[in-house]
Amino acid sequence: MQYQHVPAMFVADDLGVDFLNSIATPVDVAVDWIADGEGLLRWLEQSGLMSAEALNTVRAQALPGELDAVAGQARALREWFRDFINRHIGQALSRKAFGELTPLNQILARDEQFQQVALVDGALALESHRRWRSAESLLLPIARTLAETVCSADFSFVKHCEGAGCTLLFMDKTNRRARRWCSMAVCGNRAKQAAHRARAAKG
Repeated sequence: MQYQHVPAMFVADDLGVDFLNSIATPVDVAVDWIADGEGLLRWLEQSGLMSAEALNTVRAQALPGELDAVAGQARALREWFRDFINRHIGQALSRKAFGELTPLNQILARDEQFQQVALVDGALALESHRRWRSAESLLLPIARTLAETVCSADFSFVKHCEGAGCTLLFMDKTNRRARRWCSMAVCGNRAKQAAHRARAAKG
């Protein structure tokens, strides 16, 4: 099921893990925020990975059905990364993991990124730009984010939310690694209410 106008959830403390959460069951009903091409465009904008201007450029150039096809590729990439995460969750990545990253490197190899000197707030600065030549280029900022997660995140801190039926993952960056919920406002609150009802029933 897709909710066209419900903002995507970004609760993981890591954008690569949040990409996995672009399909989730936070409150009883499964939601896929990239179920189609327009959903993918919305997710990319909400995540901050692409500007509205860049997305409009890709939308204007896309052939009929092309964005939906790329959304399908994004979902396949998401499930590949979910499988990768699940194989390594709870432990630091070792050198052996490198051999599993071919699908990600194949997407990254398509990139047409370049840099230019720009005037930013009155000062010269080096800015990165990317040519958006096709709808498939939408996968590039996602792949870059996943690569950053693989290279910089400690997978021993990745956890599944303990909420009943919740499918969200997050990176536990708390001092004591004691985080249990995707969000205290959602699953944490429901757990508190359930514990309160259980205590009241015993009393």
